[in-house]
Amino acid sequence: MLGRFCTQFFLYAWTGAFIIGLLLSAIQLLTLRLVNGGWFYGLSFVPSFMLWYFLLDENALLGGVWAVLITLLFSWGLDKLSGTLRNVLLVVVIPVLYWVAGPISMLFLLLQALRMKAQKWYYGVFVLWAVMLVILAFYVPVQTESLWYGIHYHRYPMQFPTMLWGAALSVFVLALLTLNTKFSTLNSQLSTPISFGVVAACMGCLVWNNANFKAEKIMRYDFMARHQQWNRILETINEEMPNNQIGVTVQNLALGMRGMLAEQGGKYRQNGIAGLLPDVDRDATSPLPTAEAFYQLGMINVAQRTVFEAQEAILDFQKSGRCYKRLAQTNLINGNYEVARKYLMALQKTLFYSDWANETMALLGNEKAIADHPEYGHLRKCAYKDNFYFSDHVTPEMLESLYFGNKENRLAYEYLIAYYMLTGDRDRYANFIQTIKK
Repeated sequence: MLGRFCTQFFLYAWTGAFIIGLLLSAIQLLTLRLVNGGWFYGLSFVPSFMLWYFLLDENALLGGVWAVLITLLFSWGLDKLSGTLRNVLLVVVIPVLYWVAGPISMLFLLLQALRMKAQKWYYGVFVLWAVMLVILAFYVPVQTESLWYGIHYHRYPMQFPTMLWGAALSVFVLALLTLNTKFSTLNSQLSTPISFGVVAACMGCLVWNNANFKAEKIMRYDFMARHQQWNRILETINEEMPNNQIGVTVQNLALGMRGMLAEQGGKYRQNGIAGLLPDVDRDATSPLPTAEAFYQLGMINVAQRTVFEAQEAILDFQKSGRCYKRLAQTNLINGNYEVARKYLMALQKTLFYSDWANETMALLGNEKAIADHPEYGHLRKCAYKDNFYFSDHVTPEMLESLYFGNKENRLAYEYLIAYYMLTGDRDRYANFIQTIKK
């Protein structure tokens, strides 16, 4: 739950970066406390770097980082206690920690085993932990593998998060090193900066070489399209033209929204009609920029279907506030007010969409207010007037129907001219111009 709660703040990149930095810094400090400082200061950054590497996977969930942090926090807190109270809390904490943090809590058992090496009874706790998992396998409605892999660590339920477990076990390895007198007696004034430099260089290169900067650019374009930052998109493509399909799709949408696609689209890098309105893939992210283009064109039903399928493609079966908002908008434009109300009521319980949901709730059933709305009223006029079968490929007939259905739909005109130019269909272009003149 903590991971999901924090993820909603990633709506803005700087808050997401701040949260990740804060969590990784806390893990480094707790690791340093657990290994008793000294020359291990540099090595205490290893778990945080490995978690950073883990988060480079776009399907990695923040819940895994929270699991490591909570486990270290429990272990550090228990180290402050002693005697019978400590032993009692030790046994009580184990099932509670597993319920909160999942199988990563195994790290807690290993760290406490080092602290209680003289008490052989403690090793029976490992047996109890295994028995607890067997019991949960019968009563918890999840796959048995998830009890070992973790439920909220990775978006693929059956994907074993190797780097996450490596980060957790690296804390145990560092704790083992502190028991070796050879390491504990090293000169910390010399070894500390050396260990820090080695870790920073090696782990920094590992993170840098495995960072997917292309995906970062794609997410940047998607973010700008989501927030309709058309001028910012134009500034970005003038500095560096996109070299991927999503970037080109967002580029053409921004050009069209500013009335520049028909005349200046040829000056920018294109990908044929695949960069104009590409075929929709069955995943949770790539269809959304295309759905934005459908929405702005007035293809409301197509946008609604695309967004709904993208949400259903989320691998861990969660729901998206972004998709809920767009589904509420499309149903509002189509006049499906009760369906729109369902999505708006859910968004009213969120942090970042509640104000918008409350304002939009007042539009339900108010035809005059919707007609006067600068966005919803315009898109309702631009929407298709006749029913027809929509294939997976956008055709010029669909764009022509949009334009001739409402001559004020400037974006449909821009896309139609761009479609003719990208396909080289001179005859259809000439017929279209003649039709306009008549």
